[in-house]
Amino acid sequence: MKLEPIPITLTRCAKTFRGTRVLEPLDLAIGAGETLVLLGPSGCGKTTTLRMIAGLETPDAGGRVAFGDEDVTALPIEQRKVGMVFQNYALFPNLDVRGNIGYGLKIQRVPAADARARVDELLAMMRLEAHAAKPINQLSGGQRQRVALARALAPRPRVLLLDEPLTALDARLRDTLRSEMNTLLRELGVTTVYVTHDQAEAMELGDRIVVMSAGRIEQIGTPREIYFQPASRAVAQFVGTLNRIAGEWQGGMLHTSGGAVPASAPQTIGAAELYFRPEDATLADPVGAQLRGVIEQATFLGERTRLTIGGAAPDALLVDVAGRVELARGTPVGISIAPEALIALA
Repeated sequence: MKLEPIPITLTRCAKTFRGTRVLEPLDLAIGAGETLVLLGPSGCGKTTTLRMIAGLETPDAGGRVAFGDEDVTALPIEQRKVGMVFQNYALFPNLDVRGNIGYGLKIQRVPAADARARVDELLAMMRLEAHAAKPINQLSGGQRQRVALARALAPRPRVLLLDEPLTALDARLRDTLRSEMNTLLRELGVTTVYVTHDQAEAMELGDRIVVMSAGRIEQIGTPREIYFQPASRAVAQFVGTLNRIAGEWQGGMLHTSGGAVPASAPQTIGAAELYFRPEDATLADPVGAQLRGVIEQATFLGERTRLTIGGAAPDALLVDVAGRVELARGTPVGISIAPEALIALA
């Protein structure tokens, strides 16, 4: 059931509420059929951006929203042909599953036979056939989520918009449905904008991620670019865990208290601050190691153990090692970091 994808373009879109600017002017191009994730903390402007795409908010004067070549800035949501799934799903408690899925088709006055065929198609896609006649209050959280998604897809929208649709679910169910949704979005091929504050959702679902902070776009890139090549400390610290090391940059080497570390940081750095992810370091013999410290804490996390290591850098360092490793507090350790894993941030 492929939907015809269209590109979306936002030009100089800002938003002010009661004299307070909550979204700075932004330009954003979303490719046809792309799943774009808006990622950031509460209040960063991601939901406001989504609502402008939907037609639930109008950008400040001079802002423009286009679907393909069509300027939709002044069009209300009902004329934009978008499907939207909210955090609380907003399902109708007085309708059963079939009635909820077919609601948009009824409003559009789609012929009854066509509407029934479309609802049957979506019931099968979402594995809800056995629940078609059930009231909403008899469904699990995961089933309600699939009903909401099916209802959004029923009118064959040009754009699919999802506002934190998995937030209300428990962790295990959220992981399962995230994987299912990823598969479904790839099959549909519809242009999708997905809002979340959860980095795991963003990494799994997004073709590209827009990291937002304080009403601004910090960085746009693929999940790998955002994770391995963050454009700022705000991005690096919001997406994943980051360790800081400091030293003097001389001739292609970072000279730290533990010795010289080869690194591919810019030559413009003198007194350097470089960063690395916990999984990009390995333990080494303290003698001759790039960095040396002692174990302050070892936290067993199942598939890995996270070590907190003091004395090796200005701040305690976090290093992830295989889960079966056991190290006591106070154990001296060395830390080795792959040169390509070092991140230089201004």
